[in-house]
Amino acid sequence: MEKIAQHQEQLQYAEVYISDMLALKNIFLQTQNVSKAASDFGIPFLLAKKKNEIVLFATLIINEKGAIAFAVYDKKGISEVEKKTFSIRAENYFKKNRTPNFRNPEQLKSSIKSMMSWLEL
Repeated sequence: MEKIAQHQEQLQYAEVYISDMLALKNIFLQTQNVSKAASDFGIPFLLAKKKNEIVLFATLIINEKGAIAFAVYDKKGISEVEKKTFSIRAENYFKKNRTPNFRNPEQLKSSIKSMMSWLEL
């Protein structure tokens, strides 16, 4: 009996750049089923690509308790294993980063407000 090898594309991880924002905004709008980005879009910091297409991203948010956390958004078709692997990578990145947006809730709130204003332009 012949075995059919399934080739699964590897995810490529990268920090978020300003040039990625439109693609990230579109993923957010599709996954949240909204027409306008909201403050829970946050400040994206890490993304994953498959075949040069962004398929996952992690973003800094302020949670219900007023603390800094992160959320992960993905395109349809991403496996649970890929989501879990990306979430672990995002969590490690989140824990290691010491910049103000990652550690100061007031700074992050200000940055999110600025980002929302910029995305609406």
